[in-house]
Amino acid sequence: MTQHAVPGRLDGEVAVVTGAGKGIGRAVAERLAAEGARVVLDDVDGDTVEAAAGAIAAEGGEATAVVADASGAAGVEEIFTTAESVYGPVTILVNNAGLIGQVRHFLDADEEWWDRLITTNLKSVFLNSHRAATRMRAVGRGAIVSSSSGGATRAHRGEAAYDASKGGIEALTRAMALDLAPYGIRVNAVAPGSINVAPAGSVPPEVLAARGEAIPLRRVGTPADLVGTYAHLVSRDAAYVTGVVISVDGGMVAQQRSPQVDVFGLDRFPDLPSAAVAA
Repeated sequence: MTQHAVPGRLDGEVAVVTGAGKGIGRAVAERLAAEGARVVLDDVDGDTVEAAAGAIAAEGGEATAVVADASGAAGVEEIFTTAESVYGPVTILVNNAGLIGQVRHFLDADEEWWDRLITTNLKSVFLNSHRAATRMRAVGRGAIVSSSSGGATRAHRGEAAYDASKGGIEALTRAMALDLAPYGIRVNAVAPGSINVAPAGSVPPEVLAARGEAIPLRRVGTPADLVGTYAHLVSRDAAYVTGVVISVDGGMVAQQRSPQVDVFGLDRFPDLPSAAVAA
């Protein structure tokens, strides 16, 4: 069972997780299944999403894989038609599909680059949320959680389109929360910080340690650090929570300056323990 999962908390729920073939999306799908949800995993990469669904089934969970583009109407229809035919009405949606690492200086930007990121990261949230909400309305309840980023409120260099897409997700989250609250549908977002989604051991420890130096908790995060927040937000434990964005970033957006340039540096901290390195 997934570490720290709450067995049975999501019994009876049907969840769709987009971008679920690997990384954060797969980890979230595994956690929701461990808590009792029947999960439909979507990804454009058939091999990874089939493997992810198979891993859940091997642990005794219920999971179905769909290979579809969550940023287009046809793909969204395939995702939800499959979910409804296999498990019934969708009551949980996790919008995780997105592009990362598409770095380009603003002066080198073009329309194709901009459109690709906005479509994949932001339009997908609108399309899937709209499709889910129309069905959740009939059920009388539902929970939608989208993956944002610290880039929604603090800029990355070379990622204007990515940051704009994540800022849009947070604005859309608040707007949807207000429009859908009267129908019993809650809408929230999670903003991960620096998360290592590479295969275990593929990133040298010294690289992870260097990345962690600027983080208050002094380590890079992992998908396992995030999944509890997603599971909580879609559960009835969060029945009175809507319209919020929760940062899960080791304190990154809370700080004004990184430790390396702060007036009160880490060298002045009493009895500071050694920094942890995320695997």
